[in-house]
Amino acid sequence: MNVIIITGASSGMGAEFALQLDHIFDSIDEIWLIARRKEAMLKNAQNMEHTTRVLDMDITNESHMKRLQTLLANEKPIICMLVNSAGYGIMGNFSTSDMHEELGMIDVNCKALTQMTYMCIPYMRANSRIIQLASSAAFLPQPKFAVYAATKSYVYSFSRALAQELRNKKIYVTAVCPGPVDTPFFDIAEKTESTLAIKKRTIAHVDHVVKQAIKDSYYKREKSVYGFWIKSFAVLSKAVPHKMLLEIMRYLK
Repeated sequence: MNVIIITGASSGMGAEFALQLDHIFDSIDEIWLIARRKEAMLKNAQNMEHTTRVLDMDITNESHMKRLQTLLANEKPIICMLVNSAGYGIMGNFSTSDMHEELGMIDVNCKALTQMTYMCIPYMRANSRIIQLASSAAFLPQPKFAVYAATKSYVYSFSRALAQELRNKKIYVTAVCPGPVDTPFFDIAEKTESTLAIKKRTIAHVDHVVKQAIKDSYYKREKSVYGFWIKSFAVLSKAVPHKMLLEIMRYLK
């Protein structure tokens, strides 16, 4: 049985990946949607052509992950693609933020993503794909977004290293590094702090970002960056010392 597994599949990037991959692939038997909100996934599944398995799981919950591990061991699917889309960010000064929310970002964005990847690789074959949702925040430390940016730097670095490790197995890893995207992300992120206005002016449509990510994964690219402004930011973050860029960011509103 050939399957695609998508985490964070109840909304945003994850839901969009599910819809687009559903239209692209003909040789897939099932698409597995993983997230906490079952009703939202069931609603998305109604618009999909493939057989869709809705798994209402919290990927930070160890008992839920053991349940998924048992499911994989029993059914032994061939995982043609894993999309690790689950994640969240909270803006604000680290020292005055809620500690559990800050640690939660590490649990979801780093620990759970790593565990999911580790569990799925044994069921992958040549030409399987892994898509990891990083962020343009991975390119530069982000004051008032410190932990989120650090978690995405982890995802970016981990994905690039993993791509090299899996090259001989012909399993290809793509780190997706979008800038601001028109998803519910900022509804959560801006609970206590607003993002820079310049970020809002570079916001991208979710369908365009996902389409580019799928294309880059198809062509076995290790990084997917959508849009002129974010590509320019990626170049800038390499060419200009981070200390200088951080000083500039202090004066931006």
